[in-house]
Amino acid sequence: MSAMTSAMPEPNRPDISRSEPPQSAANMMEVVTFRVGDQEYCVDIMVVREIRGWTLPTSLPHAPPYVLGVMNLRGTVVPLVDVSARLDLGPSSPDPRHVVIIAMVAEQIVGFLVSAVSRVLSIPRSAIQPAPELAGRPSGPSPAGLIATPEGLLRLIDMGALLPPAGHRISA
Repeated sequence: MSAMTSAMPEPNRPDISRSEPPQSAANMMEVVTFRVGDQEYCVDIMVVREIRGWTLPTSLPHAPPYVLGVMNLRGTVVPLVDVSARLDLGPSSPDPRHVVIIAMVAEQIVGFLVSAVSRVLSIPRSAIQPAPELAGRPSGPSPAGLIATPEGLLRLIDMGALLPPAGHRISA
């Protein structure tokens, strides 16, 4: 086959050989994508400090049901939030395949239990669409935005919205 044939896009696939206009760094955002059950979410990489394997936390009395307890991170006590339970998707049943995203949220280091971390994407900020307003929205947090990808929609999560409401501190 000639080089001309191999450069042609396949039917029903976008032609990615055409380059998009370059985006300035200020117009781009890097996100870490992760799964909670079979749902795909993402978070701004600037809040992520590290990703760790699952370890059993120490429980805290009177904590909200989605706060699994606290863990020791190199001498720092870090609260651990079950993202699935916080998003009203049901509590997680953590196993060694689960991971904890350690993030800096509102000047506090917090761990977020997720099923798996998938990848890091660089996206134009203009690709973030607002989440639709829903009547009768549940009390839990809603996505901060939606991002269309070739694989489907990613839900952009504001990690601060996953923390308990003011007056319910989870620090130890």
